[in-house]
Amino acid sequence: MPKKIYVGNLPFSASDDEIRDLFGEFGTVTSVNLITDRDTGRPRGFGFVEMADGADEAIQALNQKDMGGRSLTVNEARPREDRGPRRGGW
Repeated sequence: MPKKIYVGNLPFSASDDEIRDLFGEFGTVTSVNLITDRDTGRPRGFGFVEMADGADEAIQALNQKDMGGRSLTVNEARPREDRGPRRGGW
């Protein structure tokens, strides 16, 4: 069963391919989703990686690893909490 991994504190210059290659050293990467700001389209510095195998090894090896001068935060993704309706929106 695939495992979804949260990757935080990414350099804003990180690309899907770079992240796929980084995690691909530990197993099969099935998807990479780097989050961007919905208004500006700029990277928000975090994303998600889904792996078919090797996820636990990747988490162990890459948590706190330096990438582009930033210390990555890597852990198993938790389900998104329902935050209710947005305030001040349209």
